[in-house]
Amino acid sequence: MTITSKVLQKAGPQEPYKVVEIERRDPRADDVVIDIKAAGICHSDIHTIRNEWGEASFPLTVGHEIAGVVEAVGENVTKFKVGDRVGVGCMVNACMECEQCKNGMEQDCLKGNVGTYNSIDVDGTVTQGGYAQKVVVNENFVVTIPEGIDFDVAAPLLCAGITTYAPLSRWKVGEGDKVAVVGLGGLGHMGVQIAAAKGAEVTVLSRTTSKADDAAKLGAARTLATSEEGFFAEHHGEFDFILSTISAQYDLEAYLGLLKPHGVMSVVGLPPEAMPLHMNRLVGGAKVLTGSNIGGIAETQEMLDFCAEHGLGAVIEKIGVSDVDEAYDRVVAGDVRFRFVIDTATFEDAAVQ
Repeated sequence: MTITSKVLQKAGPQEPYKVVEIERRDPRADDVVIDIKAAGICHSDIHTIRNEWGEASFPLTVGHEIAGVVEAVGENVTKFKVGDRVGVGCMVNACMECEQCKNGMEQDCLKGNVGTYNSIDVDGTVTQGGYAQKVVVNENFVVTIPEGIDFDVAAPLLCAGITTYAPLSRWKVGEGDKVAVVGLGGLGHMGVQIAAAKGAEVTVLSRTTSKADDAAKLGAARTLATSEEGFFAEHHGEFDFILSTISAQYDLEAYLGLLKPHGVMSVVGLPPEAMPLHMNRLVGGAKVLTGSNIGGIAETQEMLDFCAEHGLGAVIEKIGVSDVDEAYDRVVAGDVRFRFVIDTATFEDAAVQ
């Protein structure tokens, strides 16, 4: 069974996106073939395909926020059937035998998980991501998108949603907790919604209050400008939990000072350079500084069910396949509220180049 698909692909980091046709790997007995309806654009896509995280394997199609419909299933598939609404996130396989995989933490597979793009697939080829019409994925790495969440607002949940849900869940953020979300971008806007839905009192921390109205609509009680004189002294020891979503450098020690004793700061953004830290910032007050990287498949399903229950979804700007290069520049400039999503129906009329 040969699966062909139009995809957006780059031949190199400086090349424009082109619509090309590729053959997906042959489906195996435990695989699901997905007709993609929407594909979110994550900043990780940009870092990868611009070689900002090391040399990528070109030609390459990225995209790990995938929502669509099951088109076909292998003979051994038991979890899905044709017509099911499904999603795929940042992984398409893992060893499933190590301690982490057995504990439902496939993202931490001790042998290394197989990324949705720029990774080595089960047949030895380089995985090609979700800026495409179709994808072939092992059934264990496919999740159900509940009814009530449209494909376009669901797609970003497969990365931005689980990236923010996982630490909030792991550290049991809930009713009455004072939570600060640092940054109100693709990740931050999901963190605000999820924390608020869990019953926390949410404050957005940003350099300015220009997004205060947006933050309030998402469930934040207030937005504070960190650039104001005396900010860190005024709000010292105020928060139970801080979720840092920004990828630029910042004064880590100053933000730790905003935590209450025994408070937790979880980092999900990836600043490009090391940031200094004196250990007394952690020892004093027994504070926790931790990181978090997406979540396992079961937890991703839990997140989707939570979002459906609470009516949550990404706030998006829908674009066509010809708009992605421009969208990348806008993401880097911070000019999107809050996630670009590719309408894959626009592949239909796009000429193969």
